[in-house]
Amino acid sequence: MIKELAKKYKKDIIDLRREFHMYPELSWQEVNSANIIKRELEKMGISYRVVAKNGIVLDICGKNKGKCVLLRADMDALPIQEDNEIEYKSKNSGVMHACGHDGHMAQLLGAVKILNGLKNTFDGVVRVIFQPAEEIGQGGKKMVEENVLDGVDGAFAIHLWTNIPVGKVSVEAGPRMASADNFKIKLIGKGGHGSLPHQCIDSIVAGSAFVLNLQTIVSREINPNDSVVITVGKFQGGSGANIIPNDTSIEGTVRCFDYKLREELPKLIERVLKGISAAHRTEYEFEYNFCPAPVINSVEVSEIAKSSVVSLYGEEVLYKFDKMTAAEDFSAYSTEVPGVLAFVGAKNVEKGCCYPHHHPKFNIDEDALEIGSALYVQFAIDFLNS
Repeated sequence: MIKELAKKYKKDIIDLRREFHMYPELSWQEVNSANIIKRELEKMGISYRVVAKNGIVLDICGKNKGKCVLLRADMDALPIQEDNEIEYKSKNSGVMHACGHDGHMAQLLGAVKILNGLKNTFDGVVRVIFQPAEEIGQGGKKMVEENVLDGVDGAFAIHLWTNIPVGKVSVEAGPRMASADNFKIKLIGKGGHGSLPHQCIDSIVAGSAFVLNLQTIVSREINPNDSVVITVGKFQGGSGANIIPNDTSIEGTVRCFDYKLREELPKLIERVLKGISAAHRTEYEFEYNFCPAPVINSVEVSEIAKSSVVSLYGEEVLYKFDKMTAAEDFSAYSTEVPGVLAFVGAKNVEKGCCYPHHHPKFNIDEDALEIGSALYVQFAIDFLNS
């Protein structure tokens, strides 16, 4: 019945996805997206509350008391100029739904419609949240701070993914996405003329040595079985070819899947920085920010999700997908309660839906949306009955 209802509402879900796609909004600016969600909820006669600026929370209560399961979709878009020639192309210059959040909102609204119609058939509460600011790793934390997890026993989210063929679903247990922490460094030297380096303390040379030596943390100090990425993405220093600058700024990102190792990495980075700075006679400033934690799917809840997929579409739909060093702030929920982040395939080469996430030609096979809606519903009911 759930699969048939998702198919029945498929066109409505696609229409909503296209509306969201045409009017994308950056993190913390999701006003129109929130208004569309409110409009649809009001059509269904469902009450809601606003949290975390543009976030929306609603409860669908079953016939009796029971467990509470949380279903989440993210709302924000990216600062990318869309390069697709489609009828629903972004109308907001320089902003694009290039990560599938338009589909996430639409398919969860479809699930809300189905669950609201089935609420007299299950016990417990389905809490549905539409979350802002996932792309900058802030929205999930803010939602949790505003108590969306009160009374929640488990959490579930779906990410549409164009590395997985449409019609396939990944719900493996264990590490799925990495933490995404970052650092900012300032090396302070002594500026002067490029022809007289002996009169200076060269922060650019010190910074270059730091960048090169930084990689030995991964290659020589971390167990090769542990996935760690340390990337320097910004290096700024100097204003002219013959000028040694006073200071050089460096920024980077750090990714891993292990909570304990995550806590150690800033200490290792600062140790290298301290040694390089001493060797080159510079001073330094070091800032390290912990952002989204790793997403690690609960073993028990992943089994429920697996059974939900199989009951809807059969064993052949299950797809093994490796963990990724990309990040997702669904971890704000899954570190507090048992949770699962599922990947629903949205790749279709024939339809041109094969570009990576955050690409200006990114698009999804919209056949994935009814699968996502059905899976939200089936999982919620299976979890409440578990």
